[in-house]
Amino acid sequence: MVEPAEQMPEEVLALIFRHLSLRDRAAAARVCRAWAAAVTCSTVWHDTNISCDCEREDMLPPNLSACLDYIHNLRLEFEPSRKPSRRSATQLLMALAGRAPGLRGLRLVCQGEKPLFDAGRDVLDAVHTVCGAARELRHLDLRRLPFTLDDALVLQTARCCPELHSLFLDNSTLVGSVGPGSVLELLEACPRLSVLGLHLSSLSPAALEALAAPDRAPFALLSLRCACPEDARASPLPDEAWAALHRRHPGLAVELELEPALPAESVTRILQPAVPVATLRLNLSGDTVGPVRFAARHYTATLCALEVRAAASAELDAALEELAARCAGLREVHCFCVVRPSVRDAFRARCPRLRTYTLKLTREPHPWRPTLAE
Repeated sequence: MVEPAEQMPEEVLALIFRHLSLRDRAAAARVCRAWAAAVTCSTVWHDTNISCDCEREDMLPPNLSACLDYIHNLRLEFEPSRKPSRRSATQLLMALAGRAPGLRGLRLVCQGEKPLFDAGRDVLDAVHTVCGAARELRHLDLRRLPFTLDDALVLQTARCCPELHSLFLDNSTLVGSVGPGSVLELLEACPRLSVLGLHLSSLSPAALEALAAPDRAPFALLSLRCACPEDARASPLPDEAWAALHRRHPGLAVELELEPALPAESVTRILQPAVPVATLRLNLSGDTVGPVRFAARHYTATLCALEVRAAASAELDAALEELAARCAGLREVHCFCVVRPSVRDAFRARCPRLRTYTLKLTREPHPWRPTLAE
């Protein structure tokens, strides 16, 4: 005999309710006292995903507002071009800032396109407020926030979130407005920071020296996006600084993403032999063969993942085969153009750790799905 839902143990109900949307949680809370108690317990709210893509889903219902105290990790999804969705997101962030002592992680995900010439001031102000209130914040991910991030946000985070462990600022903005000085202050204020995502122009030799300091906690990941004019104009960081950083943190992985706005001379400056590149994403409007060959010859010991978006050519196929022969530690390779069979065979034969790959021999409808390695 199936036990009535209202007689289920609270911990079982909580495991079910944690997968419900905000609106459905509010509906569950009105069913009976047992459900209300289960839906408002901390287990339901510890890791919370909230989508503001429905106009009817306004701010947190009043009967659930106290549950904000229990949110430790929040993934908030909204569409900036739709006013109801955007308003719900900013209202929720402001409400969270008012009672955010337990917040540990915040990830913002924007769907769709942002309105033209939209600076996102309302959303950014709400993020500022949250960072000022959540002193226990450990993880902040703004990669999917399509607005220009600035020094004020970084300095606010540095001053108010000393427990920060990871911060991603490498979003898709076309303007790099986070200066190297702000990043250096962030590193000095947050000694436990071990994961950092930036535009290349925000990084400096002084920052690399700070990360390589003897008393620095282990640093695990540096994600660098090179896409805006400021990145193209950035001076090369000294090879000796990269080498010192790698010696200090031998487990350091660098993710490097190169976008179409970069001229060929900038690509040559950015790709440096001493950088321990683990993930390389190439989406260039110019030469891609040269960067692939460079990776094959200089990132042999570190490269784990490669993504290439380029036009198909015999030269690119040859470069990919060379990379397969030299980079045996590759776990992923994704090439979004048609390749000859020998390319696929080379990766399957020479890279024993390969887990997934996208190596299509004929044109297929997009999106292309990766193949699991056998």
